[in-house]
Amino acid sequence: MLEQLKKLGFSELEGRCYLALHEEAQLSGYEVAKRVSVSRTNVYAALRSLTDKGICRHIDGEPVRYSAVPIEQLVKYLRSEFDETADALVEELKPPLAAPAFYNWQGDEAVRMALKRTILSASRTIIIDIWSEDFRSVEDLLLDAERRGLTVVAITLGQVQSKLKHLLAHKRMEMWNSRDSRNFYVLCDWKVGFMSAFGGTRKASALETDHPSVIEMLTQAFHHDILMMDIERDFGSALAEAYGDNYERLLEHYRKDKGWDIP
Repeated sequence: MLEQLKKLGFSELEGRCYLALHEEAQLSGYEVAKRVSVSRTNVYAALRSLTDKGICRHIDGEPVRYSAVPIEQLVKYLRSEFDETADALVEELKPPLAAPAFYNWQGDEAVRMALKRTILSASRTIIIDIWSEDFRSVEDLLLDAERRGLTVVAITLGQVQSKLKHLLAHKRMEMWNSRDSRNFYVLCDWKVGFMSAFGGTRKASALETDHPSVIEMLTQAFHHDILMMDIERDFGSALAEAYGDNYERLLEHYRKDKGWDIP
C-alpha cells in the first residue's frame, strides 16, 4: 500500500503517517510517531505537510489530534486535482509540429509502460497482432478501450477466448513455433505504431514510431492478415491441396526451384 501512496506523491514518511491514521483516527503527533517509529520532529513536519495538502485533518486541543481523510474522498480529490492540472497542461503545451521519429525502449518495465501509454493514447482505433500466449497481458487494456468507444481489432496467433467484439484467430504456421521470441505489433489510429516481442533470451526492447512508411507497412500487414483469413476460411482445402497445409510446397518452390534465400 505504501508504494501506491508514493506513486500519488506521498513521501515515505507521509505515507506511513497516513496509513497509521487510516487505521486509527484522532491520534496525537506523539502517538503517530510511536506507530511509525520515527522522531516526533520529523513526524510533526510530515503531519503539517499532509494537513497543508488536505490529506489529513486535525482537531485543535492539547494535544492536537489528527485523522486521515477517508481514502475514497482522498482519491476523488486527487483525481480532480490531477484532471485540472492535466487539462491546463494540454491546453497550454500544444505539441509542436515535428518530423516523424523512431523511439526505442529498453527493459521489461520501460516496454510495458510505453505499450500501456500507447494503447491508452489511442482515440479511435486500435489494431493489435499478438500471439495467443501473450494476449492476456493486454486484454484488460483493450476491453477498457472498447468500453470507451474505440474500435479494437485483435488478431491472435492461436485461439483465445475474450469478450472483445472483434477478435480474429490467425492460423499458426508450424515454422513459427521454433522462434526464440513472439513478435507483436500495435497500430493506433492508423498513425502510431508499436513493435516489440515477448519471451526470448534478449533484453526486452520496443520500437515506437509515427513514421509514415512504417505505418503503411503495418496497415498493409493488417490488410493482408484479414484478407488471408477470409481466403483460408473459404478456400482452405484447395489451398492445402495445392500448396501444402502451411504452404510448404509453395515455399519450397521459391527456395529450391528459384533459389531464393528465404527462411
